[in-house]
Amino acid sequence: MTNDFTVTSLERDLGVALQARLDGRTKPPGSLGKLEALALQVGLIQQTITPQLRHPRMVVFAGDHGAANAGVSAFPQAVTAQMVANFLAGGAAINVLSRQAGLAMSVIDAGVASPCKVPASSEVEFIDAKVAHGTANFIEEAAMSASQCEATMATGAELVCKWHLGGCNAIGFGEMGIGNTASASLITHALADAPLAEVVGRGTGLDDAGLARKRELLGKAAARVAGRSLSPLDVLAEFGGFEIAMMTGAYLAAAQSRMLIVVDGFITNAALLVAHAIEPAVLDYCVFAHCSAEPGHRRQMSYLGVQPLLELDLRLGEGTGAALVFPLIRSALALMNEMAGFADAGVSGKIGDVG
Repeated sequence: MTNDFTVTSLERDLGVALQARLDGRTKPPGSLGKLEALALQVGLIQQTITPQLRHPRMVVFAGDHGAANAGVSAFPQAVTAQMVANFLAGGAAINVLSRQAGLAMSVIDAGVASPCKVPASSEVEFIDAKVAHGTANFIEEAAMSASQCEATMATGAELVCKWHLGGCNAIGFGEMGIGNTASASLITHALADAPLAEVVGRGTGLDDAGLARKRELLGKAAARVAGRSLSPLDVLAEFGGFEIAMMTGAYLAAAQSRMLIVVDGFITNAALLVAHAIEPAVLDYCVFAHCSAEPGHRRQMSYLGVQPLLELDLRLGEGTGAALVFPLIRSALALMNEMAGFADAGVSGKIGDVG
């Protein structure tokens, strides 16, 4: 499976020309901070000194987890399908933020346990890619089979390739799945060398007793595979959700297609941990939107050696943090492409003459 997803590191020769273009705008060098770094990264991804976003898209993968019925979440499993219906009706937070950011939006049923109610018409693309009606309970057995895991990843890759062929060059991923913070905690524990207790959070809002129960249950899940040598795909099959596995394939295909990838929160970062373990160069194509309030998210980013653009204490998921960052990316590219140079504006570019 991993041989299908060879990701090449960014060629950085153009970096000199990109930096010169940024430094030549009517401003002191570096004065636009992380916006300049964003513009440079997108320029390197697209291999042009005039980078731009084309048909950017937000994709929300939805799936259910058998462990949810064991008590790892404050909400019942039925909420996943109810929220998919809300997405398709245009009423969720991610809908609002995607509209505001000018993003096309797709919702993928990767493995929702209940039937999804699809309206006759919707501004949101809905794709039924259901692998099964939720995963197995990973506390007692593997969440999915190896063949299910690979097929699910392949579907995520195929979807991204379809959007890329349609002209999309920038994509953000979100998720919906009751119980998926538990899945993300186990993946982070296994792949980021993190003590389980440090990466298990309250998820959808567990109280202290619920958090203690969640930690106990996830401890049992981790103990079930203790002593085994697990590959990244083994970890994904043991503890992942179908939405996480589909997103993992989507990450790899997006990087392989040289698309800009905007990474959201804890669960989307768990999928990225798997993709990174398979192809480390995937990080070259990623912008990290924010650091969420889930304790494991900061541990993930520390392990990957990356920094978030925003810290807003978000913990909703859905891709909301990623959607918030797209306007910042647009601004960074507009400054690169539209801001006058010193000579054009008749402004002296000598040190000390501006500022």
